[in-house]
Amino acid sequence: MQILTIDIGTGTQDILLFDSERAPENCLKLVMPSPTLLVAQQVRLATVAGLSLVISGPIMGGGPCSWAVEDHRRAGLRVVATEDAARTFNDDLSLVRAEMGVEIVSEAEAARLTRQPGFVHVRFGDFDYTSIRQAFAAFGLTLAPDALALAVFDHGAAPPEISDRQFRIDYLRARLGQDRRLSTFAVRAGDVPPIMTRLSALAASARAQTGLPVVVMDTAPAAVLGALEDPAVASQPDALIVNLGNFHSLAFQFRGGQFVRLFEHHTGLLDPASLAGWLRALADGTITHQAVFADHGHGALCLDNEPVPVGFIAVTGPRRQMAAAMAMNPIHFAVPHGDQMLAGCFGLLRACADLEPAWGAAITPALAGQVDHGLW
Repeated sequence: MQILTIDIGTGTQDILLFDSERAPENCLKLVMPSPTLLVAQQVRLATVAGLSLVISGPIMGGGPCSWAVEDHRRAGLRVVATEDAARTFNDDLSLVRAEMGVEIVSEAEAARLTRQPGFVHVRFGDFDYTSIRQAFAAFGLTLAPDALALAVFDHGAAPPEISDRQFRIDYLRARLGQDRRLSTFAVRAGDVPPIMTRLSALAASARAQTGLPVVVMDTAPAAVLGALEDPAVASQPDALIVNLGNFHSLAFQFRGGQFVRLFEHHTGLLDPASLAGWLRALADGTITHQAVFADHGHGALCLDNEPVPVGFIAVTGPRRQMAAAMAMNPIHFAVPHGDQMLAGCFGLLRACADLEPAWGAAITPALAGQVDHGLW
C-alpha cells in the first residue's frame, strides 16, 4: 500500500510517500516550500509588476500569503477575492473588507476579472497534487498512491464573540475528551467537523483533485505522535514531548504512556527561559489555561494536576534549537526513522493505522521494520 503523507506547515511542506513494502528509511521524501510561501511569492511578483490581484480557491493557511496581500494593498494596488479565499485572512469578511481593503466578489465576477488586462490571478489552497506529481515525475516516478494523509494547523471558525485561541483549545479538549489517543485528531474527509474550516477545505480539495480516500489531521498532535516513532521517546512512559513549529508550539505531558496535560503557545512569543518555565509548570501540574491565555498563548488543557518528574524531554519541529538553550536536561531531539523533519508524516501514518484498521495492517509492520528493505 502507498500513502502520500504531507505535513503542511508555515515554512515547509514535508512529503513522505509511504510504501508498505519498504522500510521507512527507503521511502521517498521531499521537504519543499509551504503553499503559503509559494502563494506569497506570486503575490509579491504581482506587486512589483503593479498588477491588481484576483484571488480564488479554498481557504488556506495564512501568515506569509496574508502579509504579502497586506503589502500589496499598502502599495495602493487592488485586491479582489472570492468569499472562500478571503476567509484565509479572517473568518469575518466584514473585517477583511474594512481592515485589509479586499473586495469580496462572486466566483463569476472573479473569473471575469481574470480575463481583464491589469489583473493577475492567484489561486489559494493548501494542496496542489499536480505540482507534487510533477516533482516525482522529474525523477522517473509515476505517483499513484492508494490514499492521502494530510495535516494542517486549523484555528477553526470561531464565532465573533469567542477568541480563536479559546475556540481552538475548546476543540482540542472536545477531541481528547472522546479519546485520549492523539489519533483522535485524524478524521476521514467526510467526517471533518464543519467548524474546522481549513481542514474541511483541505479534505474537499484533495478529494476533488485525486478521487482518493483522504485522512486529514491537525499538525501539532501529528508531530508529537510522530516523535513517538523514535525508540528513545517511545521507551519513556512519562515523556514530555514538545513540537516547536514556526508559528505555534505545543507540548504534551504523558504519564504511564497516557496523555495528561498540554499547552499551546505562539512560538514567536517564547524564548528559552519562558519555554522552560511553561514546561516545568506543565510537568509539575501547576500550569493553568488562564495563565497561558493571558500570555497570549492558546491555553492549556489539564486532565489532572498530579506532578510528573521531568526526566525526559523530547523535542521536534523546525524551531527545535530554542530548546537547546533551555536550562533543562536531558533534551532529546526526536528523529523518527532517522528524519526529524518527517515527524508529522510518521504521526499521520500512526493515526491512519488507528483510524483505518485495514490500512493499519500494512502500516504497522512497515513502521516496525518487518518488511523488505529493497530499493525503488
